[in-house]
Amino acid sequence: MRLHLRPIALVKEVSDSAIRRLLFEAGEDADALMMLCRADITSKNNEKVARYLKNFDKVEQKMADLEARDHIRQFQPPVSGDEIIKLFNIPPGPIIGEIKEAIKEAILEGTIRNAREEAYELMLKLAADRGLYVNEESKN
Repeated sequence: MRLHLRPIALVKEVSDSAIRRLLFEAGEDADALMMLCRADITSKNNEKVARYLKNFDKVEQKMADLEARDHIRQFQPPVSGDEIIKLFNIPPGPIIGEIKEAIKEAILEGTIRNAREEAYELMLKLAADRGLYVNEESKN
């Protein structure tokens, strides 16, 4: 598993953003990843093992809390590329991906919640920053 060392790094600094990114990248494999990492914690120093396992408990709890709140594992963009194309009456192109990526990053950073309303508002702002405005005909 390519992410097998990532949770070990999180035991030192457990930011919400780092946990969201781990959940996003691991997806449905997050639980298996954590099980693998727990199995990797070995040492002849029992105090060291206990300390790492205690920190892992914190990481797993934070993962559960964030997943319950933000639903990152089954992440689906709250705003689709097709919707952006229709709403602003623009052709497919890199700007669509830029807007979707900025929304995804805002969700993973915790700037906005993984909720349609917040993503939609951010989409409008990002589009306006790029000189795009809602096509009034697309609202009908």
